[in-house]
Amino acid sequence: MHAVVTEVKVDANREEEARKLLHDVVVPQARQFEGFVAGRWLRALQGERGVAVIFFSSEEAARAAVERARSEGPPPGGPVTMASIEMFEVIAEA
Repeated sequence: MHAVVTEVKVDANREEEARKLLHDVVVPQARQFEGFVAGRWLRALQGERGVAVIFFSSEEAARAAVERARSEGPPPGGPVTMASIEMFEVIAEA
């Protein structure tokens, strides 16, 4: 299994808009990715940082998700900007 970890910056003045975008667009799109297993979206208790960890059944599926995210990214002018995106091999879980 592989995971894609994305870090974003959320405009604190547009947090409700960001949450709506997450629930209405981002999560449904993630579920449609080939090889999607599960996803967790996290928001720092303080500050503007968000992190998504999305799990995929294969390296190829994770790589395709990274490429799509890099090419499409968050909507221009939206409440979220992408800071980084990386792919990891899952080596243990509990």
